[in-house]
Amino acid sequence: MSPNKGRVKPPSSRRILSGSDEPIFNVLPERVLANLRTPTSENALLWNLIYPLAQPKISISKFLNLRPMWGTSSLPETVDDELTPYFWGYGIDGGRLLELDDVLQEIDGPGLKTEVDLFLLGERNLVLVEAKHAGGLGRCKRFAHHHCPEIYRDVEEVVGVCRYWEEDKASFASHLEFGPRPDPGEEIPPCHRHYQLARTLLVGYSLSIRFQLQYHLWLIIPGGRWRSFERDWLDFSDRVIDDELWRRLRVIAWEDVRELPGELKKWD
Repeated sequence: MSPNKGRVKPPSSRRILSGSDEPIFNVLPERVLANLRTPTSENALLWNLIYPLAQPKISISKFLNLRPMWGTSSLPETVDDELTPYFWGYGIDGGRLLELDDVLQEIDGPGLKTEVDLFLLGERNLVLVEAKHAGGLGRCKRFAHHHCPEIYRDVEEVVGVCRYWEEDKASFASHLEFGPRPDPGEEIPPCHRHYQLARTLLVGYSLSIRFQLQYHLWLIIPGGRWRSFERDWLDFSDRVIDDELWRRLRVIAWEDVRELPGELKKWD
């Protein structure tokens, strides 16, 4: 038991089914805690299903033995590995994932940073998980609000350039076939459509290089919602340049995660 547990304030949410006294709830950002209070909370779903498996680590083979909704059915070159979970970048003990803040600064620069739902860190593997429940994949808000500096460069209040087309280490084009740089008049560029997944891919890739680990990117969704994600996921995965990384992309159903040994209580 952590020596800090006696000083931990439980989260103000009845949606946490187990582990509400863990130190992580003292350090989570308010935006994460706020989501725990929503009726369709993706954060509560993630915690309630993954936390019971992490006692204190999770075997990657447990996940790889699940039949994915999309992805290579087996990865024989992946040696079993015990993974430590970092929820929204924080360990259960409240510690921040090493190197993460430096990577986020490198990829995102100033302003809001990419928020990855779950990191699974092992001795050989690094898994980044994007978890969805009722919501969809994130788009580019600047494009949606007509503030994209590539598409709307002639608008008076729009200045500068997009770092994801400009900065070498933050360049979407270094890992994804997004075609030529967007031009004014382009209707829906791929960087808008795949904004969340693309940023997540960049963050995970940079971390995997620093840690010298094999990189996996997974999407976990309700099995019944696969059709609403399928077109975007297939388009995104087809654009991944690295063939080895493409083989380690995976879409998993929450219903299958729920059946893994270690779960304490089912989520409704």
